[in-house]
Amino acid sequence: MHPVLISIVLLTFSNIFMTFAWYAHLKELNNKPWIIAALVSWGIALFEYLLQVPANRIGYGVLSVGQLKIIQEVITLSVFVPFSVMYLKEPLKLDYLWAGLCLLAAVYFMFRDKLG
Repeated sequence: MHPVLISIVLLTFSNIFMTFAWYAHLKELNNKPWIIAALVSWGIALFEYLLQVPANRIGYGVLSVGQLKIIQEVITLSVFVPFSVMYLKEPLKLDYLWAGLCLLAAVYFMFRDKLG
């Protein structure tokens, strides 16, 4: 499997863990002290790092750090929007579309040397 594809898959799974670590406590642990939420989130984040670190190491051989970061940001929005709407029951807003279009512009600028 190509290193870029491996990085994207690992970053996607790591971002799922990180989204839960950052935001699930708002729904699940909202009646617990913040320190409990922080410790649970930290435990979840460990799994994120076990995927994110190898993803970036594998991808760095063929992508720049900036390209890896932009890929991660696109994945973040792609994971966050469904999580926000389906899990946290937040309304789907047109703002997500505008943010996504801005990210597409960022992708273009970070990868334009590979496009031509």
